[in-house]
Amino acid sequence: YSDPADDGYWRGDVFPKGPWRPREGVQRGSVMDMVIYPGDPLTPGVGATREARRLPLKDAKTITKIPVLPLSYGDAMPLLRAIGETVAPPAWRGALPITYHIGPGPARVHLKLVSSWNVQPIHDVIARISGSDDPEEWIIRGNHQDAWVNGSEDPVSGITPELEEARAFGELLKQGWKPRRTIIYCAWDGEEEGLLGSTEWAEEHASDLRQHAVVYINSDSNDRGYLQAAGSPSLQKFVNGVARDIEDPQTGFTVEKRLRLYRIAHARTPDERDELREGGELKIGTLGSGSDYSAFLDHLSIASLDLSYGDDVSLGGVYHSVYDDFYWYTHFGDPTFEYGRALAQTAGTAVMRLTDADLLPFSFMDLADAVRTYAHGVKQDLRNAREQAREHNMEITENVFRATSSPQQHVPPPKMAPFPPYLNFSSLDNAVASLRAAAREYHKLLIQAEADGGAAESRPAVEQLNELLLQSEPSLSIPEGLPGRPWYKNSLYAPGMFTGYAARTLPGIQQAIAMKDWKLANAEILKTATAIDQESQLIQKASQALEETMK
Repeated sequence: YSDPADDGYWRGDVFPKGPWRPREGVQRGSVMDMVIYPGDPLTPGVGATREARRLPLKDAKTITKIPVLPLSYGDAMPLLRAIGETVAPPAWRGALPITYHIGPGPARVHLKLVSSWNVQPIHDVIARISGSDDPEEWIIRGNHQDAWVNGSEDPVSGITPELEEARAFGELLKQGWKPRRTIIYCAWDGEEEGLLGSTEWAEEHASDLRQHAVVYINSDSNDRGYLQAAGSPSLQKFVNGVARDIEDPQTGFTVEKRLRLYRIAHARTPDERDELREGGELKIGTLGSGSDYSAFLDHLSIASLDLSYGDDVSLGGVYHSVYDDFYWYTHFGDPTFEYGRALAQTAGTAVMRLTDADLLPFSFMDLADAVRTYAHGVKQDLRNAREQAREHNMEITENVFRATSSPQQHVPPPKMAPFPPYLNFSSLDNAVASLRAAAREYHKLLIQAEADGGAAESRPAVEQLNELLLQSEPSLSIPEGLPGRPWYKNSLYAPGMFTGYAARTLPGIQQAIAMKDWKLANAEILKTATAIDQESQLIQKASQALEETMK
């Protein structure tokens, strides 16, 4: 159930007076275990065509074994009141006017849950504009079209700007414009049930996508507010460039300036605030799962972006409920639809620039900086694990000491937590250093090429360079995938095993440390380092190809 502490009266006025979830609001959602794999649970890794071989239902790992039924907090209240025994720890309590307990009992509840296991068709809509010069390089843009109920915000507020982009490109085609690269526009079906439409399409066309897809640009829902961009770090500089050329409807600033001012005002440290004031690039977020970019980024390792506008009231309390309707959106979402226009301008500009760029605009310095940060993160995970073990053992030792001070008390042997060993991060450190060196060399040559008027003098040389750049994100793939979930193949990012949609970086290493499997952790360090080394080697080849364009 959705507790009002998260999206109900604790946050503000509830619908219809305010945007937050009312007592009867039910948040629907897929309960498939999508951190193993999204899409059709019966066809993991292959497109769910009519001819596809399907798993027996009992063998589908992503279908939960415990029955699950989402409730409103109004319906959850009598169940929560009926739970007794242990009082819930503070982090487990919400904002309902009860004492939260975790049981067991004493009440018993009978749950009757009826499910349909029929196989039904879904309908993706795919439109293609063939490129004039480089038709074998594809820029893909997508948003889902299906909703749990009314779906005014999720997904209509996202699919409407995408349709406007497509209409604008249609007008340009009538005027004689042709894109350099092929543009593919997608309206996905079955997203809400588990990213079905995008996953099955990507799995069915995996071979072609690995060979031809340059970038996938996603959106989902949209509100008024600040630009929210997340995706591959190699596209960070590109996104900043687009954001500097889009006007914010509310302030008249560029959306980049408005976001920068917001981040300055909410900076966590003086150093972070000073860095933002100096005018460097705004960092984009990291993607995990939860929307249609997942098959492209996590499975096929295709450079991806997710774009929207919004703030901390975005989705309010109507997410995946019957209250996500036209009334809510025109009162609390984007009443004037100006930010729908802004999203169309933002994503449309990104598509236009990518499709017509002489040289694919990947920034490997941003990638190298991000990977170095990720490496620091997994080392901190290990330090945290060691500190937790130390504190746990100290507490046990103190308890044993207090108990043994009483001669009448028998003290069983203490169960000390095993102390995490030091892991061998040398291969990862070397890989990060190589990546940074390769990125610096490419960046230096790129600046030189731009100073000389660009890298378009030798068209065959530029085409050869773009063919290499197209493979830059796929080079980060681990063919055998992550431990226990081979569908996820990107070495840099995946949803965490226990974090919902939230991303985990260097996920193979992070997952092994969380599992306290130190042998596996060392193995994942080597696998991840190998993938990063592959990326460094590709960037070195790209530098050599870039030099050829300047001869």
